[in-house]
Amino acid sequence: LAFKMGAHSSKEGLSQEDMAFLERNTRYDKATICDFYKGFMADCPEGKLSPTTFCQIYSKCFPTGNAKEFCDHVFRTFDTDKNGEIDFKEFLLSIDVTSSGTPEEKLNWAFSMYDVDGNGWIDLEEMTKLVGSIYKMIGTHQTQTHLAKYEAEAKERAKGIFKRMDINNDGKVTKEEFTKTCLEDENLIDLLTPPSAI
Repeated sequence: LAFKMGAHSSKEGLSQEDMAFLERNTRYDKATICDFYKGFMADCPEGKLSPTTFCQIYSKCFPTGNAKEFCDHVFRTFDTDKNGEIDFKEFLLSIDVTSSGTPEEKLNWAFSMYDVDGNGWIDLEEMTKLVGSIYKMIGTHQTQTHLAKYEAEAKERAKGIFKRMDINNDGKVTKEEFTKTCLEDENLIDLLTPPSAI
């Protein structure tokens, strides 16, 4: 793997500055980072992952469901600088948290995904959108009748989860409420955090 001077990763290689940053901020060693980088560049020769490419890769892990909506939420959370693309640093930082992070780190990351508008809390509409997208992604139900049934089921599930999480009943779920509720119920963590599919 080639290294170059400068702060940006590109087709020429990963900069020494980026390598040092990733070694400090992930649980990966230099060799593992280089392996991830080679794979990333093979899939994304321009060094950026577009929403379309991201969804194509992520969807392969859920061939029987519709992962598009969920992919949009995961993409938004990976794209920390909100420029519409995921660079290698954003990619590896998110992969590190979702695959190797502590339960608290994973939940902080998941909270960012559920807080669609970024206002610091989750409302029922945001919870319903995400739970609905999870149902679509993992479901094999392709008919309209089944889809309507599962959408209603997802809405009820989201309401139940929201009610449990909204500890002080103010109509908002804070990061603290989200984390506390999930840490007390492992099934909730499994449902609400994305599978490490990439």
